[in-house]
Amino acid sequence: AATPASVVPSAAVSGSPAGGNGPQVCADAEAASTTAVRTYVEELGKMIAAVGANDSAAAETARKRAETALTTWRAALRQQSGRATDPQLKTLLTDLATEIGRLGTDVDSIDETELDRLQQRLDQLCAR
Repeated sequence: AATPASVVPSAAVSGSPAGGNGPQVCADAEAASTTAVRTYVEELGKMIAAVGANDSAAAETARKRAETALTTWRAALRQQSGRATDPQLKTLLTDLATEIGRLGTDVDSIDETELDRLQQRLDQLCAR
């Protein structure tokens, strides 16, 4: 599987930007995504290192922090979906939140392709 870092929002590709309050919703959703992904990746790295060092307490702490990052990210996306007035953006944010809800700390179970596809759709709707 590719690294979770590939989930970080990339430069927006041309598309049809979200209408209504889309620019603010996009900015808030992208900020939440950037922060959550950074924390998630850092904690997964700590968890893997702790497992390698046979430090089960540190591994469990890192696992919990990674899961908290996902929970916070999912909640932020749901909140922004609730605020969105653009129907496409509202649906996309809900889809992203659902997909993030499926993530866990099992690196092999992360569906990078689906996350990348959803992120590209978000990038298109949030193009400036």
